[in-house]
Amino acid sequence: MKFMKYHGAGNDFLLADNRDGSISLDAARIAAICDRHTGFGADGIMLLGSCEGYDFSMDYYNSDGSGGMMCGNGGRCIVAFARDLGITPAAGDGRYRFVAADGPHEASLVSESGLSKVVSLGMKDVSVVDRLSENEFFLDTGTRHYVRFVEGLASYDVVGEGRAARNEARFAPVGANANFVEVSGGVVNVRTYEKGVEDETLACGTGIVASAIASFLHGDFDELETPFVIPVRARISDLQVSFEYSSGTFRRVTLIGPATRVGAVELS
Repeated sequence: MKFMKYHGAGNDFLLADNRDGSISLDAARIAAICDRHTGFGADGIMLLGSCEGYDFSMDYYNSDGSGGMMCGNGGRCIVAFARDLGITPAAGDGRYRFVAADGPHEASLVSESGLSKVVSLGMKDVSVVDRLSENEFFLDTGTRHYVRFVEGLASYDVVGEGRAARNEARFAPVGANANFVEVSGGVVNVRTYEKGVEDETLACGTGIVASAIASFLHGDFDELETPFVIPVRARISDLQVSFEYSSGTFRRVTLIGPATRVGAVELS
């Protein structure tokens, strides 16, 4: 079984072509493969499959084997993987159309350079955002996210505070990813503790989208005109989130950022 390793802003994944449906992995096998000490190491696994009416399907699994959710960085990586497999958009307009756990998505390549690509990924509309306090929000951008605005993000205890927030009773029984945000110089700086990985990751795509939307509602970008374009800084990469907002709904939500091929992995 062959996997290709990609990372999106440092969020790393193992991807396999499963259009013939021959690959079946249980949670224990996924966890073993993703283990960074005794396996190959990854934040998650994705299988690219076939889906009638779409260019492909995306099945995403966290490193603990849990699934049933969207991954924004993974979405960009699977588009880059599709491109590297020679899959071309069937519609002929340069836009890939695929199905993930949260429904259909569209994506396109912005640029390519060597092993790296920049991908523009359409995300789901967001119509429900719960403001839990002045500096806390909860919303679903394909995965459930808690967002907290803090000071001193660089030295913030993301793992300790993230683990506590992820397991709070108000988010039970599913839990939520925990994002800690500091807006500085017109940039949304984000660090995320991801459930399923149970640690801080270098980036979380759905968390970046959630943090950008929360920053808008927090009042940090009142001066912007629609479509709103918000720059975001993850741990090692810069990304961009854009959206339109009207009648309480965020539409045409787009996440733009890098997707880089690392190499091949062979499993016996």
